[in-house]
Amino acid sequence: MAAVGRRDALAFRELYDATSAKLFGFALRIVVKRELAEEVLQESFVNIWNNASSYQAGLAAPMTWMTTIVRNKAFDMLRRIDHTVEIDADTFDKGVMEALESTNPTPIEALQMSGDAKALAKCFSRLEGLHRQAIALAFYHDLSHSEVAEQMKLPIGTVKTWIRRGLERLRLCLSKLEGV
Repeated sequence: MAAVGRRDALAFRELYDATSAKLFGFALRIVVKRELAEEVLQESFVNIWNNASSYQAGLAAPMTWMTTIVRNKAFDMLRRIDHTVEIDADTFDKGVMEALESTNPTPIEALQMSGDAKALAKCFSRLEGLHRQAIALAFYHDLSHSEVAEQMKLPIGTVKTWIRRGLERLRLCLSKLEGV
């Protein structure tokens, strides 16, 4: 969030990629119509970009802060559409907030994951955090080894080793799961 506050476009893109699906689902739950939820999400991320520098980690977790922005934008949208609508923020209980902050896949994401994808996700989660990050940057963000090294502020040899070893661990883990 600090990098977004410094206007780091790559950090903002990563934040968007990591959170937009859950925030869209939250907006959709409030406004019901997909096109309205898309508009709420867009307005919310503009607001997040413009106000990230004022985010205070001591007051709320990043997802909680962003969810509050989405909720407020969604309620504003409902008020614009229907001036007589009554909004009870208490209906969006603690369970919804916990689900939004969870790193577990949403029900739709879980349904879309094939058995192979679930196995890969399970094995991927077993890797050490920095190794997982290096592989994710290389494969999910299509960065070269040198770009990963630059992004992670590590020597390129370390990054190459982590990626090579991580991929080997993934291969071994997947082969064990296939045998089950």
